[in-house]
Amino acid sequence: MLLFGSRGSSVSSMKKTSKPPVTVFVALLRAVNVGGKNIISMPALKASFEKIGFTGVTTYINSGNVIFKTKEVDQRKIERNIEGMLSKDYHLESKVVVRNLSEMANLVASLPASWNGDPRYKYNVIFLRHSIDSEEILNRLSPNPEVEEVTYRSGALLWSAQISNLPRTDMLKVSGQKIYQEVTIRNLNTTRKLLDLMTKIASA
Repeated sequence: MLLFGSRGSSVSSMKKTSKPPVTVFVALLRAVNVGGKNIISMPALKASFEKIGFTGVTTYINSGNVIFKTKEVDQRKIERNIEGMLSKDYHLESKVVVRNLSEMANLVASLPASWNGDPRYKYNVIFLRHSIDSEEILNRLSPNPEVEEVTYRSGALLWSAQISNLPRTDMLKVSGQKIYQEVTIRNLNTTRKLLDLMTKIASA
């Protein structure tokens, strides 16, 4: 009798536990506020993200890094929603890369030990859109092993080179290729800072 008498509370508990969890994501926008083009204020961008239903929205520096929470789990759908908003609100036809907290944490944990912040070197994380996310992309880019090091991680390429050798690197030529539209780049410090912010927002 107690089981059937508590049916209402049991149903209520089931409803509470069946709610999808809120996940922390970061959206990495391409070519925002670069060279005086695609100018977007971060307060306005934050408001736009909130308008399409994201919560806990935080931006980092001026290059289009937006951290947010959502119950949506389909990252491709999230990317499409953000791209649609950018087109409507800012007339910006730009592709977006979205990563969740787990993906960012795994990526940062996998950074080479040699990425120690040596000021003589440049360290970049090249985030790959799902359309080109494969280790085979290294064959298409053909980096110069004499002056640069490029390794694949799920969803990204890790690129480093001594600053004095930058003119000799082949990866700098990627900007002239079609594939460049499918990537977005963040330096080592920005990548680590984004993970730090995502972790703090997740625990808030």
